[in-house]
Amino acid sequence: MSTIGTRIGKWALVATAIALPLTACGGASAPTSPGGEGSKPAAATGTDPDKFTVQTANENPALREQLEALAANQCKAENEALPMEMLTVAQADTVQKVTLLASQGALPAHTIAGTAMVRPDGDLGAGKLIVNLKDAMGASGALDNVLPAVVSTEENVYGGLVSMPYQYNIEGIFYNKVIFADNGIEEPKTWDELVAASEKLKAAGVTPMTQAGAAGWPVTRLIGMHAMRAVGPQAMVDIKDGKAKLTDEAYVAAADAVAEFAAKGYFGDGVSSRDMDQSQNMFLTGKAAMTYDGTWFLSVVNDPDKNTVGAENVGFMPFPAVDGGKGSIEQYPANAGAPMVFSSKSYGPKVDAWVTCIAENFGQEALQSSGTITGFKVNGEVTDLSPNTAEIQKRIEGISETVLWFEALMDPKTNSLASSDVTLLLTGQMSGADYMADLQKSIEANK
Repeated sequence: MSTIGTRIGKWALVATAIALPLTACGGASAPTSPGGEGSKPAAATGTDPDKFTVQTANENPALREQLEALAANQCKAENEALPMEMLTVAQADTVQKVTLLASQGALPAHTIAGTAMVRPDGDLGAGKLIVNLKDAMGASGALDNVLPAVVSTEENVYGGLVSMPYQYNIEGIFYNKVIFADNGIEEPKTWDELVAASEKLKAAGVTPMTQAGAAGWPVTRLIGMHAMRAVGPQAMVDIKDGKAKLTDEAYVAAADAVAEFAAKGYFGDGVSSRDMDQSQNMFLTGKAAMTYDGTWFLSVVNDPDKNTVGAENVGFMPFPAVDGGKGSIEQYPANAGAPMVFSSKSYGPKVDAWVTCIAENFGQEALQSSGTITGFKVNGEVTDLSPNTAEIQKRIEGISETVLWFEALMDPKTNSLASSDVTLLLTGQMSGADYMADLQKSIEANK
């Protein structure tokens, strides 16, 4: 069996590590006319299959519905030239299934994959089994329909543009506009201003910020963002590359800042045992003024049955700056999720035509049909879009640089430890220095 076939056990661990509330996908370049007629672009060096096979996660029916809608309408010509065929796989089985198919030379034309697999040193990346979309889409002009922020994010997470951004999320602080206005608070621009605003809110009897401490990552995100605002956008890359350690002063200060935020009661009582539903309910019913989350939270914000404060009263702001820090509040953490990539073997002119059509039309289709924000430009009118979603879509279009979230480059064991130990940090059972020392030790042990 090939090298790919021998790595199933390793990638099974990676699959667990990438189980985050997000998704994304991969693309490429196009022929001179729909259906692959005319000269073959330099980027389309593979051989078109009999069908445009698309393998998605069972848990993501919306993506299948949106692609099928394009096949019936805007991409009808491409579908007639190369009919789309949907395949599915359980998200938890993705790495094992893709590893097996790759070892057999049988990857679908377009498939979901594990994050580590698609990086330059991963099985699919190192084996040149997937398409470099920056080159392929650049050759056809399709890259013009991909937002600059997406390129930055994928280069950070995947090591290159290999995935079509069917969903794209940035992270930041959602806040209650009415509570802010009633207490004379403007959007905090620095961490010190955030702390001062939180003290004012607590004095007024409002929980300043709610987070799902029981889930771990909603709190570790705050630690990571504080560190990146202090050290700069490369903060977590430096940790991975061994250029810095989590025990360095700025990283420890980030853990201490979040621990102190909790000690002062700014997360409210019981944050360490609060689950996601409880945390979201606190914010959506006006019991908490802020919550840090990703823009996937908009689906709940825009649900009137869950959001009693009104979607129009919810604002969104970037994580604030740290005084004297090298990071900028214009650098948003972004998540591209589990990638869907294109098989280089099957990347012929007709598949290339599909990619160009999807890149041009998917942004509008997803936004109109489900309010889903993507990493594509929206070419055309979208009706009945909530103001929140429209504002964040516009914000994403203006972002040129993104950063990684705290655990993005951590191995699975360290990733898990970051979440389990953060409860001890929140409850004062562990100092910031001890928290970071534990994680650094784990990183070094699991290289």
